Amino acid sequence: MTSSVHRVAVLALDGVYPFELGIPNRVFGSADGRYEVRTCTVDGEPVRTSADYSIAVAHDSSILDTADTVVLPACDIRMTLDGTLPQPVRDALARIRPGARLVAICAGSFVAAAAGLLDGRPATTHWRQADLFRRTFPRVRLDPDVLYVDDDDVLTSAGAAAGIDVCLHLVRRDHGSAVANSVARRCVVPPWRDGGQAQYIEQPVPPVTSAGTAAARQWALENLHLPLTVDEFALRAQMSKRTFARRFSEEVGMSPGRWLIQQRLFRARHLLESTDMTVDRIAGEVGFATGTSLRQHLHEAIGVSPQAYRRTFARTLAPA
Repeated sequence: MTSSVHRVAVLALDGVYPFELGIPNRVFGSADGRYEVRTCTVDGEPVRTSADYSIAVAHDSSILDTADTVVLPACDIRMTLDGTLPQPVRDALARIRPGARLVAICAGSFVAAAAGLLDGRPATTHWRQADLFRRTFPRVRLDPDVLYVDDDDVLTSAGAAAGIDVCLHLVRRDHGSAVANSVARRCVVPPWRDGGQAQYIEQPVPPVTSAGTAAARQWALENLHLPLTVDEFALRAQMSKRTFARRFSEEVGMSPGRWLIQQRLFRARHLLESTDMTVDRIAGEVGFATGTSLRQHLHEAIGVSPQAYRRTFARTLAPA
């Protein structure tokens, strides 16, 4: 990111979902002028939404020529189901300049895939449309279990509110945790959410008399520096280890062990960004046995070393 304002163009296509359409402006627009967000349609004419109204915009797709980030909100996917796009839409997407980022929210991933922009790449979409997506776009490496996928210059997110997650992630990637957390507070949303889409998939509801794992998770977050085990988790929740693991997976969408590593990495990344602690000390603060363990887990999660991560984000520690 340079010091200039980052230009975000949002392309509203036929049948656009109003909620997803508004996410980029709400999130990026809350970053104290760091982004300029403009909305367009293919030809600058009004477009119908998925609700009972249409929207009018001030721009046509020519603004994609100079956009640093282009966002495709969820829209009517029927135009993509033969694996292609109407020519005007294809022509509009062809205007995206090399090096620009592409963000597809929810069913916007169908549009990106139909344009051939996801071939051979990892991506996600709403869990309810995962099977249809796989059949229509077999060349895309779909992961329906996550809230969003960051593949450098192409990002895709799951349904609705996951669009907030991916936009906050980009603010964090561009400007660090302090700015992203400030934006999240202004939008009254969490800076990040635990787990993946599995926690939102329709499934039998546990009996109302059964206890959940939320209290145990909160306890773990307050004690990340300890060498926590699943046995301790289960004991805290007053469940057997097997019952706890099953209930935890139902509620969060991942195993307790994987969740714990994720939370430790979240905390470690924050400390790398906001303090000058050594890697070994940060490892101890977040519950990794050694600095080597932290290095290994961080590299597996985001592909960089703690030192490289700190060099990237520690420059943006000015108060939001």
